Amino acid sequence: MSAISNPALIPPGLVGPATPAIVPGAAPGTIKPADGATRKSAANGATDTPGQSFADALRQAGGSEPLQFSRHALARVQRRGIELDSATLGRLSEGVGRAASKGSRDSLILIDGTAFVVSVSNRTVITAVGSEQMKDNMFTNIDSAVIA
Repeated sequence: MSAISNPALIPPGLVGPATPAIVPGAAPGTIKPADGATRKSAANGATDTPGQSFADALRQAGGSEPLQFSRHALARVQRRGIELDSATLGRLSEGVGRAASKGSRDSLILIDGTAFVVSVSNRTVITAVGSEQMKDNMFTNIDSAVIA
């Protein structure tokens, strides 16, 4: 029998030299890759890092950076008289974290009638709109909305 170089072409149950093998007696979804390490399969939603899920890693990576405001956003906050106390900033940061956990890039975060457009990837507030200015406003270039 010739070796198959493309693992996608190997029929189920046939184990080749570079094909992960099912570990007998192990939990369902546990595989043994060609390198010999035992890991959970991606189909089970687990990662290769023992004890840490992808969502945990994403939350840890995104949550450690402080929230920043662009010059434009700071000017809007000041001109529109938007209150930014520690409770509001905490809710805003939590909303950005929730958006990041869902894979959002640019999100509209709503907090008590105030809208913040945030670049989730670099945790930067792009603009802020108070409830009085929202009447005739349209938000574009966002892929999610979070009510925080």
